[in-house]
Amino acid sequence: HLGHLLPYSSLSPGSTPRPQQGCSHPRWTTTFQNTSFAETEGLSLLQDITLGYLDKHTWSIHFYQPWLRSALTRADWDTIENFIKIYLHQFNRVIKEGAMQMDIPYPFVAQCLAGCTLYPNRTSQGFANVGYNGKDFLSFNTKNGTWTVSQDTKFSRYVQSFLQNSTAFTETVEIIFSETCVDDMEILLDYGRAALERQELPVATVFARTPSLDQLLLVCHVTGFYPRPISVPPCPTGWCKPQKVHGSFSLCFPGNSEVVLITGLTVGLLAAMAIAATLVLWVWRQR
Repeated sequence: HLGHLLPYSSLSPGSTPRPQQGCSHPRWTTTFQNTSFAETEGLSLLQDITLGYLDKHTWSIHFYQPWLRSALTRADWDTIENFIKIYLHQFNRVIKEGAMQMDIPYPFVAQCLAGCTLYPNRTSQGFANVGYNGKDFLSFNTKNGTWTVSQDTKFSRYVQSFLQNSTAFTETVEIIFSETCVDDMEILLDYGRAALERQELPVATVFARTPSLDQLLLVCHVTGFYPRPISVPPCPTGWCKPQKVHGSFSLCFPGNSEVVLITGLTVGLLAAMAIAATLVLWVWRQR
């Protein structure tokens, strides 16, 4: 739901993830350049699918997915967009006022992540988190409707106090999490089912480098697959060590814990093709 406010949640240490049916998490970032200028950019995701973004000039919603616009009525989208604008205006104002009173140096960045997770039994869990300059700042406790500071500073306590004393705003957030989240999430999951359940074949690419005259570095990247993530199995010639970078994996063998080293150009290229073919076949079978 694009109206679910702020932007990022993490499990507490030692907690066990529950099976999810769906998770929606709009996120936005506001860069406060000085006392008179701030720029906000927003993005909304359903699982790992980008739903839409917020125009940084008009704060209007732009749709990425063709099915998204018809998921809700025009009146619903207008309500969501208006709520986002009201929230952003209020949030940016309190941050500016707090920065002025606490003499916070410019520029600085405030990030927000919020939304809800829907579980198979139709129970849901809302979350709302605020970050400041890349670190946890505030979080909203949906169970008791209170804001908690992550950094115990004068600035964080000022913002916490303002949000906590804004009864209308806090009540609106609670209503979104407790009443509208499940209904809206189920609608989005239904309309986006084809995108969420799609399966795409992986593509393996091997490229080579020469760390020295008698050695060849081979790296195999597997990309384009969905759903994510995947893992790499043990190899007959040794073992494969997955190193995930943006959905890609590098293969590593005994003798070097970080790179693939094979002596000889011809042998290396033949091995690269064999590795790529074997990896693609295994990944696809695991799906």
